[in-house]
This record gives sequence, structure tokens and C-alpha cells, in this order.
Amino acid sequence: MKQKWISWMMMFAFLGMTAVPVQAAMVSTEQVIEAHQAQYDREQLAGLLDRADVQQKLVSMGVSADDVQQRIAAMTDAEVAELNAKITELPAGANALGIIVLIGVVLVITDLVGLTDVFPGLSPVY
Repeated sequence: MKQKWISWMMMFAFLGMTAVPVQAAMVSTEQVIEAHQAQYDREQLAGLLDRADVQQKLVSMGVSADDVQQRIAAMTDAEVAELNAKITELPAGANALGIIVLIGVVLVITDLVGLTDVFPGLSPVY
């Protein structure tokens, strides 16, 4: 009886193993650069949010740094690139305030869209 059970198990195991077709393709230089640029943009934003003055300003606005980190993680690569482009356009010395305002706008928009609930006073528009 035990051998019959083992033979049935082996039969089902072999039937379950199927060959999965695999495809390989060339990766263009642009694709590699875009992938690394997106990673660099996210690291640059994370480094900026690690600054004490930025975190202090976020807390004074009632937003925790963890919420902002989660929000940035949920952003698309294009949104992160656009945010970084706006940050680099800011004049020197105005980075912290401009970043805070920009992040605040992003938070309000995501609250209105219904993705988050950072500001309880804002109701999502459906």
C-alpha cells in the first residue's frame, strides 16, 4: 500500500513539472540608465528627508517623516524625477522651505485623491 501511495505521489510530481518557456532580449543603454536614474532619484529624496531641518519642518506641519517616506515609496519613477527636478530648480538657501511646501502639496493631492489620510479635515473626491 505504501509503495502504491509513493508511486502516485511521484507520478503527480512528474506531471506537475512542466517546462516554462524563457525569452531573452537585449537591454538597451537607455533602459539601464533609466533604471539607475530612478534609483538615484529615490536615494536623493530619501537623503534630503533625512536632514534634521526638513524633518523638523514636517513635524511642525503635522506630518511624520514615516508618512512622507511611505508616500515617496508609492510614487512612480516619473513623479519622483519631477519632484527632484523641481527641488534642483529651487534657489540655494530656499531648499528646505520649498521642499516642505512641495511635499505638502503632494500630501494634499494624495489625500484628495483618496490614497492617504494624512489630513483628517480633507475628504477624498471620488
